[in-house]
Amino acid sequence: MATTDLERDRMAGNGHGARDAQPATEKSVAELAGDLARQMTTLVHDEIELAKSEMGEKGKRVGLGAGMFGFAGLLGLFAVACFTACAVAAIALVISVWLAALLVGVGYLLVAGIVALIGRSQIARATPPVPAEAMESAKEDVAWLKTQMQSARR
Repeated sequence: MATTDLERDRMAGNGHGARDAQPATEKSVAELAGDLARQMTTLVHDEIELAKSEMGEKGKRVGLGAGMFGFAGLLGLFAVACFTACAVAAIALVISVWLAALLVGVGYLLVAGIVALIGRSQIARATPPVPAEAMESAKEDVAWLKTQMQSARR
């Protein structure tokens, strides 16, 4: 059976003072504090990464919604151009050319309205721009740490 470095040190008489009197499964307060510090550091780094990821996702949604609003504006401009062509054709001819331009203009306005509604829903999904999941996870971690600290004091 292979022995660990600590067991070999103990057998050779290279003990570590008070640690030799403790069973291998128990840890000293200093070791527990060190473990806690390492775990806290890892936890904080993980929470920061979660917050970055969540904010990036929300930023993408805001960008998509803003792009859709821009597209809706462009289609609205096309509608104005068609209504202008419609008015010109109606005055000049007073026949069916203006009706075709009117239908195209109405079609552009319908598409612009649909795209604007989709853009609005995308922006609504991304607000408020806070990392809600990361904040909730951090609260859970703080509660867990409190219970660990309380149990360590007993």
